[in-house]
Amino acid sequence: MDREVSPAAVQELLDGDDSPLVVDVSAPDEFADGHIPGSLNVPLDDLVTHLGRLAGASHIVTVCPRGEASIQAARLLAAYEGTNEARIESMEGGLDVWDGPLETGADEWNPAEE
Repeated sequence: MDREVSPAAVQELLDGDDSPLVVDVSAPDEFADGHIPGSLNVPLDDLVTHLGRLAGASHIVTVCPRGEASIQAARLLAAYEGTNEARIESMEGGLDVWDGPLETGADEWNPAEE
């Protein structure tokens, strides 16, 4: 993990030309209740199984409801061969302190297609 990044910095990154891949490690029901638009839901318990979804990303920001699980996820991703070249950050404070837009609904990704 490179570092923690503030929610304001994440919003700036998302507004820029080279947006990071936002990985929300919340449980599916928490993700459906509200998440950063465009983020992927890969629950922390399933992260190891679905690392292939993230391989090749150059910049990843992990998020979760309170900013604790996302630190664990960022550390795990930093050790994974498919993402160890990426800039990996965790959003500090989690979605509890995020004041940017949120969207609701489930991740459209189908794990059976991987």
